[in-house]
Amino acid sequence: MFCSAIRNILKNSQNAAKYGAISPQLRNLRGQGVAQSEVQVFKSPDIIAQQNDKETEPATQDSFKEVALDFGNREAHVPSFNLAAYVNKSSTLQQFISLGVDLHSIERRKGLGQFVLQLDFEKNVKPFITFLVDQGISPDDFGRMFTKNPLLFKEDLDDLQTRVDYLKSKRFSDEARQRILTHNPYWLMFSTRRVDRRLGYFQKEFRLSGHDLRLLATREPNVVTYNMEHLRKSVFTLREEMGFSPKELSALVVRKPRLMMIPPDDLVERFSYIHQDMGLSHAQIVQCPELLASREFRLRERHEFLKLLGRAQYDPQKDMYISPKTIVEGNNFYFVRNVAKSDFETFDLFLRTR
Repeated sequence: MFCSAIRNILKNSQNAAKYGAISPQLRNLRGQGVAQSEVQVFKSPDIIAQQNDKETEPATQDSFKEVALDFGNREAHVPSFNLAAYVNKSSTLQQFISLGVDLHSIERRKGLGQFVLQLDFEKNVKPFITFLVDQGISPDDFGRMFTKNPLLFKEDLDDLQTRVDYLKSKRFSDEARQRILTHNPYWLMFSTRRVDRRLGYFQKEFRLSGHDLRLLATREPNVVTYNMEHLRKSVFTLREEMGFSPKELSALVVRKPRLMMIPPDDLVERFSYIHQDMGLSHAQIVQCPELLASREFRLRERHEFLKLLGRAQYDPQKDMYISPKTIVEGNNFYFVRNVAKSDFETFDLFLRTR
């Protein structure tokens, strides 16, 4: 059902030592590695703390059975945080590299390098790959998922199945579930009770229908597991400081839920420029929430260039109308040619002299 490459990984993990040639990723690891130093006793980092989640529900503290790897006497007595030093002798690390896992990214986070080093591919990794395959996850996504959240291997598979079944019970489609899991692997670390409370918050706060709630969660899976204090501050800013009505706010967060993850001060700065300098109404901003998601200096550059050309006209009832959405689309070359109807030399001279 899935590509033969994954079958080979699952079936031939014991023969992983054949990877004699070190990949570009390994060369990068060694290039950025530091001198070997004594390793501190590994303590599993709290995945919830990494996301700055301040809810009071304690994270599950399941014990993890360590798997001894034979690295020889020298490696055993002089451990190192640099995973590149162990790749040739660890079939698990070799399998991770073949899956596209960025080991350098993992070893930069405290404790994770030691945790990954203790994993046995057959016992600790293969069952999770099988589980993800059963959920319809593409093998191409494994590397990114395991790089972002290697602590997934600490979870109980029955708990993971329960969390997937919860999404099914809430009528998330197969495609929606796959997007949620691949874009936010941390979702699987949250109990069904926590996820249910989060979804309930969004539904109640914005008076969303079941369809709109699923749309919000699928478009930006990270917002459901984001820091709740930050989310509440952003919602307060959108409602009270910017003056969006309840109906406008609901439409805004469904169309662009990532807005709630942007620092409130940045939102205020962008809104002030869009509303006052560009002259766009609340209704126009709701129709084009990408404006609030764009950095203020980028908006300023493009709006002022259009103003210089006499083309900064955002009223659809008047001639030479330019859709506000097109201002934040594409790179500068696309903007100059297709929106401003000018040439890049003129735009470059404008940027140099402004």
